[in-house]
Amino acid sequence: MNKNKAFLLALPAIGAAFLAVLSQLSFSIGTIPITLQTFAVGLIATIFKPREAVLSTILYLLLGAVGLPVFAGGSGGIQVLFGPLAGYLWAYPFFALVTSSLTHKDSPFYMIFIANVLGDVLVFDGGILGLHFLGGFDFFKSVAVGLTPFILPDLLKMVAIAIISIPIFRSLAFHPYFSDNKNG
Repeated sequence: MNKNKAFLLALPAIGAAFLAVLSQLSFSIGTIPITLQTFAVGLIATIFKPREAVLSTILYLLLGAVGLPVFAGGSGGIQVLFGPLAGYLWAYPFFALVTSSLTHKDSPFYMIFIANVLGDVLVFDGGILGLHFLGGFDFFKSVAVGLTPFILPDLLKMVAIAIISIPIFRSLAFHPYFSDNKNG
């Protein structure tokens, strides 16, 4: 196996590990904890190309499904992927695909921010649907519990991603994977 293929195989594992670690940084504000999961997915999606970004989130979900304690609060197991908060988790690959497809090394701050907000909206859509259909909340309570308290924290996460991804791209410019735009 050549170095490039090994690198491309390692990136999703690195992304999934990063996501698993940041998932543990959480605090509860009610029914749903605030975590750094969306920050991790957004940063992975901004830096990685679409294939590796999506594979990172899928690998993360698979690791959690087999019981590894990678989800928020050290939880894991297939039951989490069918519980009330599952909609958030199932939306991560879509967040990764949309955001990664819209960003690249030359993206300006505002584009990185917008791409991450669009991806985050998909996560909230999934979360609200999960709370409604799997958690038994009525739709308005799903929005009140699953979206409203997170608007400001997530906007701050998206700003942070936009701020730190630009110097990350600069520092990784020596590597061909990061030096070309995501189309290749």
